[in-house]
Amino acid sequence: MAEVQNNMDGVARFASGYIDPSATGSKVITLGFRPRYVLMINEDLVVRWEKLDSMADAACLKTVTAGTMTYDTNSAIVIDDSGFTISSAAYGDGDNVMWIAYG
Repeated sequence: MAEVQNNMDGVARFASGYIDPSATGSKVITLGFRPRYVLMINEDLVVRWEKLDSMADAACLKTVTAGTMTYDTNSAIVIDDSGFTISSAAYGDGDNVMWIAYG
């Protein structure tokens, strides 16, 4: 499920959604715009990934429960011109994962 706001002036684009907990494998999220920032939260693992479009494809900032932030290079989120892909390495079977994207 996703909600998209696409202002006609081209200034702001926003989308949010979640991954079905029964899903497996990497998930391609199609937005219709290139996000400049993606935030993904795994509620079950209590882990947060953040990605800026200027970062290398494999890079993300990862914050774990203890608040420790690391530069993750496991391609958890990969941005492309029409959305992004979430790697299955970022969540396990049955995990509740939410995401927000800004364009």
